[in-house]
Amino acid sequence: MWPKNKVTRSVLKFFGIFLLITVILFGLFIWRITVPAPNLESNKTVDSYKRVKVAENHYTVGNNWLRKNKEGIWEMYLEGAPYERGLIYGILAKELMEKQEVHFVGQIKEMIPGALFLQVLKGFVGWFNRDIYKYIPQENQQEIYGVSQSFSEQFNYIGPKYYRILNYHAAHDIGHALTDLNMVGCTSFAVNHSLSKDSTLLIARNFDFYMGDAFAEDKLIVFMKPDKGYKFASYAWAGLTGVVSGMNEKGITVTLNASKSDIPFAAKEPISILAREILQYAGTIQEANRIAQRSETFVSESLLIGSAADDKAVIIEKSPQKMDVFESGQDYLVCANHYQGNAFIRDSVNINNIKDTDSKSRFDRMNQLMSRSYPLGVNEAAFILRDKSGLNDQFIGYGNSKSLNQLIAHHGILFKPAKKEMWISTPPYQLGKFICYNLNDVFSGKGSFQAVDSLEIKQDPFLNSVDYKKFEAFKATKQKISRYVMLDIAFELSPEQEREFVSNNPQSYLTYLFLGDYFKKNKNFKKAIHYYQEALKHDVASLNEENAIRERISECKK
Repeated sequence: MWPKNKVTRSVLKFFGIFLLITVILFGLFIWRITVPAPNLESNKTVDSYKRVKVAENHYTVGNNWLRKNKEGIWEMYLEGAPYERGLIYGILAKELMEKQEVHFVGQIKEMIPGALFLQVLKGFVGWFNRDIYKYIPQENQQEIYGVSQSFSEQFNYIGPKYYRILNYHAAHDIGHALTDLNMVGCTSFAVNHSLSKDSTLLIARNFDFYMGDAFAEDKLIVFMKPDKGYKFASYAWAGLTGVVSGMNEKGITVTLNASKSDIPFAAKEPISILAREILQYAGTIQEANRIAQRSETFVSESLLIGSAADDKAVIIEKSPQKMDVFESGQDYLVCANHYQGNAFIRDSVNINNIKDTDSKSRFDRMNQLMSRSYPLGVNEAAFILRDKSGLNDQFIGYGNSKSLNQLIAHHGILFKPAKKEMWISTPPYQLGKFICYNLNDVFSGKGSFQAVDSLEIKQDPFLNSVDYKKFEAFKATKQKISRYVMLDIAFELSPEQEREFVSNNPQSYLTYLFLGDYFKKNKNFKKAIHYYQEALKHDVASLNEENAIRERISECKK
């Protein structure tokens, strides 16, 4: 019954109108961020195909297959038209993709404390990415849509399957655009002619992308034979149809290095999709440049491109506003997370990036190690990627982002474009053995997809050391402290554990930074200040990080 009191009626009327407006605005918001399905030239569905289990961890769908090799790396072969090969991808890798999404979402929840803030972030990403499909080529949309049909129902509360996978393809871009202090810290290099052991182009890189140990468990190398363009191989994880590291049958290689970005206002083409376009459709550096030039991206990125046809490597430096192609003019090329080309060298953002972050430290360390090792072969290149010291061989503790090997890498990778040889690291990080695939054999039509045992690079001896075991124990405690500080997940550090934590990584500023955070959380400000000041006595990764520690000290003193 409608109340007789005039004030009550007015209040109810106000809330009714407010509720109606809220529902309408929410409906408009949802409508605005709805991503339309791409145009499809096939009416096939997941039910159109049957996955056959050949053996344990080995499945086929027609000529396509997925299997786990003896090193624990998943290998996949795909062929055909975009939508259909996407469907088959999803059918073959369904369980792998489900695991990756569980780990990915779990890591996001650890990084973003609070259910309310997660909802705000979800709304922000939805709005930010509302037009992302307009910048992704139809072919890639069709393939991604096919893959999405096998996505889990478990996370439908986040969004529809196709919507989610599109957003996941932009996760790298959004992450480094919005959190420049924690920017992905990849480092790569190329040598050729007099500086290469066999006088041919050699390229090496670390992909320092970390979304938790569980996320990195199931690595996937995909051998792709598309109906258009060149055959190629790429190394990443299940569900990513873009490319972060790869080589095609023409000897074009692509690796990504994030750079500092201004905060963008809307998503455009994810950088991994641009890298995929280059790998699938470029046979020369000029063709790669042309593809990059017409692409609209929303973050700043360096793409190190190697080319067998051109017998050289260059860096395509791209931002949302402009692009440059950097060539060193020497038989070597080094890439960290800052720009070197004339178009960017005087930009204030780039100047501050060099001054405030760890990029220049890794750049200098890479140059130093390379100059000691010429001419470089693949074993020397792997040794450099695994280096854990700072400039001038100073030991700065384990996990410092000034190091080339920060012990967080998803993978390390090596390429010999002229020979079509590609080495990928096996877990953990880039410490496991590097196994080699010859893409001439892989794509010869003879079906030889086996790694070449004679070209294997041995694992890092560090894996069997006491220090490695100590670092793993250090990392486990560090993660518990982080979860406690950020998520309020209960954790009590005993005096014995405190001493052990320090002894497991005593030269790293991170040890004392995390202890400072722990005691600050416990409101033991005197002890927190002590540990923060101890952190500053060690080699801190960057000026940004040093300023953040000083700010924490000021907060404790208040």
